[in-house]
Amino acid sequence: MVSPNQTVVTEFVLQGFSEHPSLRLFLMGCFLSLYTVALMGNMVIIALITSSTGLHSPMYFFLCNLATMDIICTSSVLPKALVGLLYEENTISFKGCMAQLFFLLWSGSSEVLLLTVMAYDRYVAICCPLHYSSRMSPQLCAALAVAVWSICAVNASVHTGLMTQLSFCGPKVITHFFCEIPPLLLLSCSPTYVNSVMTLVADAFYGGINFLLTLLSYGCIIASILHMRSAEGKRKAFSTCSSHLIVVSVYYSSLFCAYISPASSYSPERSKFTSFFYSVLSPTLNPLIYTLRNKDVKLALRRLLPSLSN
Repeated sequence: MVSPNQTVVTEFVLQGFSEHPSLRLFLMGCFLSLYTVALMGNMVIIALITSSTGLHSPMYFFLCNLATMDIICTSSVLPKALVGLLYEENTISFKGCMAQLFFLLWSGSSEVLLLTVMAYDRYVAICCPLHYSSRMSPQLCAALAVAVWSICAVNASVHTGLMTQLSFCGPKVITHFFCEIPPLLLLSCSPTYVNSVMTLVADAFYGGINFLLTLLSYGCIIASILHMRSAEGKRKAFSTCSSHLIVVSVYYSSLFCAYISPASSYSPERSKFTSFFYSVLSPTLNPLIYTLRNKDVKLALRRLLPSLSN
């Protein structure tokens, strides 16, 4: 409860990178470039997959969903971060902060679940190739995609709803370049026990269980590849999952650095650095990794470019 002598906060100030004024122009150029690459790269991936019949398979269907999530993730963070680098003070309304938190949680948790689904898809393709078409049917793929978006929308709604129940009565400076759960909890002047418990539960599910399921899938994949007699078969099998394995490694590394630590050891500088990887760098690199390392995508891109020029 807020006492009569306390003022309810109606807006926050995003600290961003104001403590490093000499780096403002460099960071603005860096963020703007990364946002442009992320936006264009993921839009190209979506256009390629939807327009090329050769890419109408489960793996590319899930990749299209991943690209959509990456667009939502970067668009919920970078425009406001660029405003903060352009002006000395970057304020965000309480409702705007909650909206940013929702879309960031929605896209971030969806990406974790989708990476697990994509790992299972690669497991079936390599370990059970004869049953791939029946197991990964279009109906199942659509159901999995709907389940991912729906489950994560509920997760984001729960955390955002719990955050709106807290009282914020000052200070109002968020030591981050976007609204995130840990720095917001530090600003609350009401008990945050329920929020902390739910955050731990979500971390255990998304960061723990899904990580173990992904490891299990790749353990089976590696074992299956090692049992192949043909060196060419091993190379082809590994090439079909190498891009996804790189994306998983980058994303989980940044998530663990950002969230798997006690609240007492929260560091604003470290949080900004690690959050940059999963909210900005990972969505930017994903389309590049899948494009540069995938022959089917590169072939579809070569076909698309002449048709656009014509």
